[in-house]
Amino acid sequence: MDQHHLDWNEKVAQKIIANLQKRNMEGSFAETAKQAKQEILAMIPPGVKVYRGGSMSTVELGLWPAIEQIPGVKVIDPYRAGLSPEENMAARREGLLADVFIASTNAITLDGQLVNLDGRGNRVAAMIFGPEKVILVAGMNKVTPNLESAKARVRHRAAPINTTRLQLKTPCVATGLCSDCNSLQRICNSWGIIERQTDKGRIHVKLVGENLGY
Repeated sequence: MDQHHLDWNEKVAQKIIANLQKRNMEGSFAETAKQAKQEILAMIPPGVKVYRGGSMSTVELGLWPAIEQIPGVKVIDPYRAGLSPEENMAARREGLLADVFIASTNAITLDGQLVNLDGRGNRVAAMIFGPEKVILVAGMNKVTPNLESAKARVRHRAAPINTTRLQLKTPCVATGLCSDCNSLQRICNSWGIIERQTDKGRIHVKLVGENLGY
């Protein structure tokens, strides 16, 4: 990524951060994924329960092995290998009472709205209510001009790529685009649009000057 692109990323990120603050949320910018990882780790105190939300961005940062090394931290991880369906659902429910929730956002608008679309809804539920602190990491590829373009990004990019990754049998796996299907394996069931946060600073968005996730 050339310097012109990096400069643009930071200028736009600072505008979004200012708009997040107007919405009672916090934001910060890290130029690189490596920097973002270290800054997020510094936000997690020892001894807390951390709920892992579905997010390829956090995986690409290598966050989870590092978080597990923080003294006394318990990671509530529905994606741990070997869990039964019942154990998976129990972890998702337990996560709503965690101290810290970490995930990404499918899209973020220039004016600071967070836009997400879920299958079961546990990720958007945790963003909205439950965990005392929510940390969302988002590469600048998640930025969209407005709400309409954010929803389009989620439907026609994030969702089809995630469905392909999960090897599900939906029309978008074949076509690459959303057809608003009625598939039993559809992952697009519950919208979450966060316009404002009641508890000041509960949500912190870490914008990253590199592309992350889908």
